[in-house]
Amino acid sequence: MNPDLDLTVERIIRAPRSAVWRAWTDPDRFARWWVPAPAVCKVERLEVRPGGALVTRLSEDGEEFGPHLDAAFLVVDDLERLVFTNAIDSTWRPVNPAPIAMTAEVALADHPDGTDYRIVVRHADPAARALHEQLGFADGWGTVTKQLAGFVESEVAR
Repeated sequence: MNPDLDLTVERIIRAPRSAVWRAWTDPDRFARWWVPAPAVCKVERLEVRPGGALVTRLSEDGEEFGPHLDAAFLVVDDLERLVFTNAIDSTWRPVNPAPIAMTAEVALADHPDGTDYRIVVRHADPAARALHEQLGFADGWGTVTKQLAGFVESEVAR
């Protein structure tokens, strides 16, 4: 991690890695936590494999959906790591996504209380990192991480 270029979110999720992994790789589960509530997510494509698509749509009212994320998976290490970028879209075309081009790495590791969950979001330069932070990185990614934890923790408690 480079503190001049990267932003991170870390959390211990009180659920096994397999439950966290399913929440990232099953479209129905993914849609339930991926955007900060009360917004609603619709998953158009979730192809969890290197080169696979990650395409979501967002709705503030639950009825009209607009573009949210059009990205591609770069690395998929089963139950351990996912890396995706929005610098290329789901059809592998180079793009300049608004407001920030980024590459995100999601790492999962065993922890005595469940899963050690860490996201590193990488940016091309300090200005892009600063803009992402200013736009609410901590609130946005922190909120969806909290929602992910709540979702998988309640799912395994059943």
